Amino acid sequence: MKRREFIQKAALATAAIPAVASASSGKKIRLKMATSWPASMPILQSTADYFAKRVGEMSGGAIEIKIYHAGSLVPPLGVFDAVSAGQIDLYHSATYYWSGKNSAFSVFAGTPFGMVDNEMLAWMRFGGGLELWRELGAKYNVYPLLGGNTGIQMGGWFKKPVEKLADLKGLKMRIPGLGAQVLSKLGVNTVMMAGGEIYLALERNVIDASEWVAPALDLSVGFHKVAKYYYTAWHEPASTAEFVFNTKSWAGLPPEYQAIIEVASQDANVRMTAESQARNAPAMRDLLRQGVEVKTFPADVMAACKKALGEVVAEESAKNPDFKKAWESYSSFLEEQKDWTKLGLGRYLETR
Repeated sequence: MKRREFIQKAALATAAIPAVASASSGKKIRLKMATSWPASMPILQSTADYFAKRVGEMSGGAIEIKIYHAGSLVPPLGVFDAVSAGQIDLYHSATYYWSGKNSAFSVFAGTPFGMVDNEMLAWMRFGGGLELWRELGAKYNVYPLLGGNTGIQMGGWFKKPVEKLADLKGLKMRIPGLGAQVLSKLGVNTVMMAGGEIYLALERNVIDASEWVAPALDLSVGFHKVAKYYYTAWHEPASTAEFVFNTKSWAGLPPEYQAIIEVASQDANVRMTAESQARNAPAMRDLLRQGVEVKTFPADVMAACKKALGEVVAEESAKNPDFKKAWESYSSFLEEQKDWTKLGLGRYLETR
């Protein structure tokens, strides 16, 4: 066995020792957290780092979270299975990565043409979203906490411009979640891969296009060096990141430690949105200076995407009760909120 494989297997074997210390005993609780992000990934990995730091500070050092970056303990997209199986205590990742296990997870990640970040947070906190999410997670032996929101994500990087609906036929694109299901109906060959793999796939023409996040993160990866056309948003208006515990690891924590972790997750959740906003503006200016062409998808493409979304929702609702339940809650809350968002924020932005 190779040395690296041996180390990984040994670490997994001892990773998920239940947390049973009493908060008043002074004993330390050590938790192991894997992430889907490279160590150098800003915003995403920095949120995981911040969360671990805040938990340690607020607990007076009683809770120590050891972080394992993408691939150092488990594969980037293997974190869900590792936590579900109790091999590690928790992970930080993105919710729609698990739509292959249950399509309902995509709803909690945010949907095409759906809620923006403040609406999404309102649904999670005051519209029943968080409770439904945890109900779904319990079926897989996981307990989710809010772990960040990137806000508006761009529509992706394309090597060739999309000037009409027919240009999507046969295109090979990296995209997750409901956005992938929508584009698949329009003839796009969608693929899923971890963020750290996308650049080389574009550079080597393994894929023709990819979405990732937004200017700050996309600039840090360097997608503008291998794809020229950068399209505006439609598929991920508010993408949810997550801190997800193994249910036994979570239940083994004293209530006061659970409260500390919950508060830290909420702090990290808001921080990610703020950091994204702060970094995206200057990053977008930088990309424009480097010759990136920002484009908006043609009207016929957006009309086709909206129609396809309706078909996807109908199909998933018919075959998956979990999806139906989550979608009904999400869509009814969106319907309730969108007029106020349009009148309040929308009209303000028109006049600013």
